[in-house]
Amino acid sequence: MSTAFRFALPPTLSSLRNYVDGEFVTTAKRFDNVSPLHGKVLGQVHEADAALVDRAVKAARRALDGPWGSASVDERAQLLYRVAGVIERRFDEFVAAEVADTGRTVEQAKKLDVYRGIHNLRTFADLGKQAQGDFFETRTAGGDDLINYTVRKPLGVVASISPWNLPLLSVTWKSGPALICGNTMVVKPSEETPSSATLLAEAFHEAGAPPGVFNVVHGFGPNSAGAALTAHPGIDAVTFTGESRTGATIMKAVADGVKEISLELGGKNAAIVFADCDFDAAIEGTLRSAFANTGQVCLCTERVYVERPIFERFVAALKARTEKLKIGWPDEPGVDMGSLVSREHREKVRSYFKLAQDEGATLVTGGGVPTFGDERDQGAFIQPTIWTGLPDTARCMREEVFGPVCHIAPFDSEDEVLRRANDSVYGLAATLWTTNLSRAHRVARKVHTGIIWVNTWYLRDLRTPFGGTKLSGFGREGGRWSLDFYSETTNICIRL
Repeated sequence: MSTAFRFALPPTLSSLRNYVDGEFVTTAKRFDNVSPLHGKVLGQVHEADAALVDRAVKAARRALDGPWGSASVDERAQLLYRVAGVIERRFDEFVAAEVADTGRTVEQAKKLDVYRGIHNLRTFADLGKQAQGDFFETRTAGGDDLINYTVRKPLGVVASISPWNLPLLSVTWKSGPALICGNTMVVKPSEETPSSATLLAEAFHEAGAPPGVFNVVHGFGPNSAGAALTAHPGIDAVTFTGESRTGATIMKAVADGVKEISLELGGKNAAIVFADCDFDAAIEGTLRSAFANTGQVCLCTERVYVERPIFERFVAALKARTEKLKIGWPDEPGVDMGSLVSREHREKVRSYFKLAQDEGATLVTGGGVPTFGDERDQGAFIQPTIWTGLPDTARCMREEVFGPVCHIAPFDSEDEVLRRANDSVYGLAATLWTTNLSRAHRVARKVHTGIIWVNTWYLRDLRTPFGGTKLSGFGREGGRWSLDFYSETTNICIRL
């Protein structure tokens, strides 16, 4: 790797093992872990087969029926605090793993991924200790006095399948609430980004997690660890973040068992920019919402609707800011964008570049692959891209690209832009830019998404609900909504 990237990977990541029943397990079948920064092999990943997945699920069941199942909330919280402390102590190792696997910038890995990973565990440990059940006193018509109260019980063994775009953030976002509620877990990280989940297993091991409480199995989806995990009869619930088609496949796999399932899927998110907006803030916010993490966030903006009086000015200003973004090594001074996750994914994004051209788009900027004259040319870098001129019926306006792209279109009225923004099979997030408080409240209530930001993007309070509608999935995570999903609420009625 070029000396421009100075983070050394932890030695254990040259051989990424499974973690089952408190032990790190090797397998005969392995695959390469390739960095998208330069196309070089970082190490070998040990692929779990159905037998090893079965071992992991059975180990999780034993832990659930053993000491972990009887552990107090305080004891569970203490484990999460210890794991967070290990991540904090090994902070640079986790940053290096995230950057090498994903190609994102060091600043993002530090300030978002690893920071949020620590914060996720601590936040849900705190929330679990603070959670209270409901209590009701009742006198019946017959004169009986009753008290009813609720208690939370764990769902059981939870299968967690995490995406490649925010690997550490996602797995801690799921494991924090699952474990504080008393469940045990089998985690399958993406085959594209297996390193940070392996490091997290090391953190749980170092923190003294009882064997079987937290397990990691590596592999792919169909005919591999993913399919074996979701189809396993010993799994009580599945939480999945990823592509909508994969979510539909998982739903079918768990349907016969009528298992609990939470799906956080894709998005084709809209930004609505009114003429009365803070123009500079809207430009900077849209720049970030379109191109953060090289556009590989389910919450990113791919459709931008701008009120006609400021449309031309907005296009010109966003073009100018986009062309100033610096693409390069993750730790280069001033770098704004790293690479896509893989060359395969880059080919998918480039296919939409070609499709947009075929559909009649006007290319405002980008649309190609940068050249560096060094080993980065073997990586998965791509240019941030802006289009105009497409009808709302175009495929590039309907399908999620999941890359650094956005299309800008003018609109003339609230009713029109609401109709167009809501005309999508997805419903994850939206962004509104306006200084009119009444309009902000009015429009936000009419947008058909699970999350709406006004005059900002991607600011999160972990206590608030997160999730989408339509093909963006169902169920909510965050705060008490996560605790509700990862626990079974039981009502106890006592006649006095």
